[in-house]
Amino acid sequence: MTVIFTHKEKKYETDPMGFIADFQEWDTDFAEGLAGKLKMPTPLTREHWDVIDYIRETFVQTGRCPTIFETAKNTSLHRRILKKLFPTGYLRGACLLAGITYKEGFVRQKELSKVTSDFHHGMSDKVYRVDVRGFLVDPMEWNEAYAEYKAFEMKIPGGKLSKRHWEVLHFLRKSYEQTKIVPTIHETCDFLNIEFDELEQLFPDGYHRGAVKIAGLKVR
Repeated sequence: MTVIFTHKEKKYETDPMGFIADFQEWDTDFAEGLAGKLKMPTPLTREHWDVIDYIRETFVQTGRCPTIFETAKNTSLHRRILKKLFPTGYLRGACLLAGITYKEGFVRQKELSKVTSDFHHGMSDKVYRVDVRGFLVDPMEWNEAYAEYKAFEMKIPGGKLSKRHWEVLHFLRKSYEQTKIVPTIHETCDFLNIEFDELEQLFPDGYHRGAVKIAGLKVR
C-alpha cells in the first residue's frame, strides 16, 4: 500500500509506516517535513543531521542500514542523546527521516538465495514460517526453541542464549503481547537498565536484525 506524503508542495511515495518508497527520491525537505509530523522540533539540528547523514552515507557505501550501535559510535552520541534527538526510536525516527530502513540491504545479501519460506528446527518437527528477510511471519508461532535456533544460526557469541539474552527477549515478547507494538531500543534499555555496549555484545547484528528477530517479532 502506497501513501503520499506532502511537504512544501512536494509529494513523496511512502509505505504506511512513512518510509520513503524510493531512496533516490529523498531530500532534506522530506526529513524536515516528516520530523514535523513526528512532532520533533524543527528545523533539525546539526546533531540530527550528523545521524541522518551517517545512515545515508553508510547505506550508499555498504548497501545496508547501519545498526544503532554503529551510528552511536561513529557520531559519538550517547544513547540518551539519541533518545532525546529521536524520541520515536532509531528505526522509527532516525532511519525513517534518513529514508532508510533495516529492510534495506537484505535484498543485496548473498545469503538471500539460502532463505526459504520455511525452515526446520533440528531438534523438533515444528516448521516456522519466515519471510524473505528471515523474520517470523506469525509472532504467535514463536517459542524458545525458535529463539535458540535463530541464535545459533545468527552466530550469537557463545552459540547459546544467556540469562541476559532471555531477559531482553522475554521483555520484547511481553511488551508486544500487551501493546501489539515492538518496543523501541530505548524502551528496552530503560526497562532492563542496559546500555548499548552490553546490548551490542549480546546482539551484534543489531537491535532489529538481532534481538527483535530472535524474539520472533518485526516492525511492520
